[in-house]
Amino acid sequence: MTAHPTVPRLSRDALPHPSPVPPVRIVHLGLGAFHRAHQAWYTAHAADADAWGIAAFTGRRPDAAEVLEAQGCVYTLVERGPLEDRFELVGSIVKASAGDDLAGFLEAVSSPEVAVITLTVTEAGYRVDALGELDGSDPDTASDILLLRKALDDPSTAPSSPRTVLGRLLLGLNARRLQGAPAVAIVPCDNLPENGPLVRRALTRLATEVDAALAEWLPSGASFVSTSVDRITPRLDPADRDLVAAATGWSDAAPVVTEPFGDWVLSGDFPSGRPQWEAAGARFVDDITPWEARKLWMLNGAHTLLASAGRLRGYETVAEAFADPACRGQVEQLWDEAAANLGDVETTEYRRALAERFANPRIVHRLAQIAEGSRIKLRLRVVPVALAEGAAGRPAAGCAAAIAAWMLQEHPDVDPRELLAALSPELAADDAFVATVLHTMPTLTAADRQKADLTR
Repeated sequence: MTAHPTVPRLSRDALPHPSPVPPVRIVHLGLGAFHRAHQAWYTAHAADADAWGIAAFTGRRPDAAEVLEAQGCVYTLVERGPLEDRFELVGSIVKASAGDDLAGFLEAVSSPEVAVITLTVTEAGYRVDALGELDGSDPDTASDILLLRKALDDPSTAPSSPRTVLGRLLLGLNARRLQGAPAVAIVPCDNLPENGPLVRRALTRLATEVDAALAEWLPSGASFVSTSVDRITPRLDPADRDLVAAATGWSDAAPVVTEPFGDWVLSGDFPSGRPQWEAAGARFVDDITPWEARKLWMLNGAHTLLASAGRLRGYETVAEAFADPACRGQVEQLWDEAAANLGDVETTEYRRALAERFANPRIVHRLAQIAEGSRIKLRLRVVPVALAEGAAGRPAAGCAAAIAAWMLQEHPDVDPRELLAALSPELAADDAFVATVLHTMPTLTAADRQKADLTR
């Protein structure tokens, strides 16, 4: 990731209205493209943005932090619409650090000025089991328990860096406890349902295994906010750096390309305050459950379906697969099933917007990227709909297509019944659903693939 050699290097001085760097009041763990397209963008557009700076830490690798630091943590956000791009500088991140900078992380989290800790973690990153509880058998979690016990028993010795996200977070919260800092809000921004309570349970269990005093402090020292986050952010094409340089006149080694659409729904307490994110369109609700389900089942569920069904038919991106009538029909069927189980939450307009977003050929959202960790994703995004449809006496053909496509794409040599049992014992015990999956599998081959004209 190098700067463009023929135009000036981007820096904080390039911001349209240069002002003092905002103080660090948010710590983020998991610095990547999605964080910069979503939470950092919302913070930059908050009504009180000048009071809320972000200290962001990568998951592990230092690359993203090094590139951002070299240009004052400012970057270009490219909103890629169906017809044109819009370019915007974002400066809400004021410090970027590698995930293994444990001393810097502990210093940031323990600061009394910090009021919010946001996380962008993959479904597997929390190391929880199928029930959403901390997986004590995970070797990295077991290693962290021993490491954290040692660190708390001998605070005079600099601790080694924990292997897991929750291990690092708990060590940071312990530093905050020792500092006497006020309560902080922990805000997970991922695709897990009820992510606030999930992180609270897992972190509480981890604290209980490590230190009784820390576990006793945790309920008063931290709140846990549930969120539903949405903004499609594909991996960067290296050519986009040249595009940014040509369009803006500055060389940005770390631009982010995203769609115009964005959504953020939050539910929970912020005991030490928060940015006025609602000025940027965020919504604060008492019950996040229907919003989570709508996004997980309709957007993420359809993405997971296309990740396998589309690749079976030779496609590489969401837009390509969605333009194929067969894939589009499977998605529409899945949407019908999801909408039937979402109660009073609005789905008609949301579905129309999803279709427009999926059809945008200029957002190169690669199916192989979406397919990573498909088993866990199916369990969260498709299985609940299939179970609800089965309970209502309906065949759940859209859900069956998503699961059958995954079996064919990822595990063609494994008995489908065995795969289904590993995915969901309840579905495996449903003879009618098993029959639907087996009946669907032969229809998902590339033999009848209909190439779509994406230029229409």
